[in-house]
Amino acid sequence: MDTMFDTLLQLPLFPGLAQEDFTCILEKVRLHFIKHKTGEVFINAGTPCDQLVFVLNGEITSSTIVEGSYSLIEVIQAPCLIEPYSMFGMTTNYISTYTARTVAHTVNISKSFVMNNLFKYDIFRLNYMNILSNRYQILHKRLWSPVGASLEIRIIDFILNHIERPYGEKILKIKMEELARITNDTRISVSKTLNSMQEKGLVELHRGEIFIPDATLLANSRQ
Repeated sequence: MDTMFDTLLQLPLFPGLAQEDFTCILEKVRLHFIKHKTGEVFINAGTPCDQLVFVLNGEITSSTIVEGSYSLIEVIQAPCLIEPYSMFGMTTNYISTYTARTVAHTVNISKSFVMNNLFKYDIFRLNYMNILSNRYQILHKRLWSPVGASLEIRIIDFILNHIERPYGEKILKIKMEELARITNDTRISVSKTLNSMQEKGLVELHRGEIFIPDATLLANSRQ
């Protein structure tokens, strides 16, 4: 069984860091370990991102809302790092709301410690830059991808373009009329296409929402 030390080393930003450097970091930083019960909201969208939050174990969900239009929920497995890109830039607030889907444990490191101490380590800086660069490159690729010819591809692209992680369970809460407007088609056509996608096992349709059992299936279908 992995120790807490091993678990922390597996988290994003720390891979490749020498053990003696990591030990030195642990001696300096005050880590805030928090246990979250099932259903607990531990980060709200719009609140300041003034710390790095690592999810050590358990399962969480992120919920991103476009007011008056739709929302997207993603199921995320630990270990993971929450919105490292929100700590810097023009807007330093969390984009999504995060809820513990099961009992989950997090550890927080303050922004001041990140800037004054962790950025002194080349490996940490490189890992951080790689995370930000990969996110930018993925978003840039999505922005310049050609518009799908068929309605099914346009629906798939809409979902894939809004998810943070291209795998796992997703729930898109949207009205059929809104999805028709976004994909530039009729409500009837959207309904028929979604039912066809359901028959293929790509989605499950529920009242007011579209459940995606695994986003990987959508991506593979798109190819």
